[in-house]
Amino acid sequence: MKEKRKLTLTQKRGLKGYLFILPWFIGFAIFYVRSLIMTVEFSFAKLTVSPGAGGYSLEGKGLENYLYAFRAHGSFKQTLTSSVGNMLIDVPLILFFSLFMALLLNQKFRGRGIVRAIFFLPVILNSDALKAAISLSEAMMNGGIATQAAEVSGAASSVLAFDLDYLINMFVNFGLPVKVLSYVTAAVGRINDIISASGVQIIIFIAALQSIPSSMYEVARIEGATAYETFWKVTLPLVMPHVITNMVYTIVDHFSRSDVVELAYSTAFTEFNYGLSAVFSIISTVVTLLILALLVRAIQKNTFYYN
Repeated sequence: MKEKRKLTLTQKRGLKGYLFILPWFIGFAIFYVRSLIMTVEFSFAKLTVSPGAGGYSLEGKGLENYLYAFRAHGSFKQTLTSSVGNMLIDVPLILFFSLFMALLLNQKFRGRGIVRAIFFLPVILNSDALKAAISLSEAMMNGGIATQAAEVSGAASSVLAFDLDYLINMFVNFGLPVKVLSYVTAAVGRINDIISASGVQIIIFIAALQSIPSSMYEVARIEGATAYETFWKVTLPLVMPHVITNMVYTIVDHFSRSDVVELAYSTAFTEFNYGLSAVFSIISTVVTLLILALLVRAIQKNTFYYN
């Protein structure tokens, strides 16, 4: 009688991973694949909706929609370029800020749970349902409390205003490279967006920090490593796999809320040009996948996976 072959520890972990993504894969196969195929089909045709029959008809256009998007459309190339540029500025800052806050929130202090909840609140408040409720509340209070709040906000901004050009010129005179200064000023201008987009990443980094064995830090202390050396030699290498996870999430989340998506939406449901809207969606998706592939491949070369 043959003995049953037992799975190795690596195989068991791999099986758990496949079971974990199985619900997502089923949903992807049932709901998304068909929509993706139809979007590609629409991008090569002119779609006309039939109001009476409730259906649509397609007229083949070949590459006409793609050529129009890059050659004749007034704002697509500029919108796509600005979205990619904003992503290159925001993603590194979001990752850095998330890791920095995770290191602070992983410390033991009173009220730690409340502080963690505060940093996750923007994720909840940015939901479409709450945004609609807040907009409705503002509309209902128009001319009352909302107007007073706007006046207070305007007065505060005028008091806190300062000459940014003076500071930029001062740092330039100190010898700070103009490209670095431009990057910093652009980041400061979007600091609110960076904080609002860091809630999920902070939680993932906290989970990563808590999964690091305490024996690693004990060995580092015994060897006389400083806090700086411990971070670069222990903490960061063991957190790098989660850096990749957060980077993928941040890039996808950034493009899902980018101006390209808004342009595709308005083109489809305002101008009713569904073929051109499909082209915008496909091109932005391809650009996102290319950026993800390049960045993940570059980071994985220096990533250590601890088992």
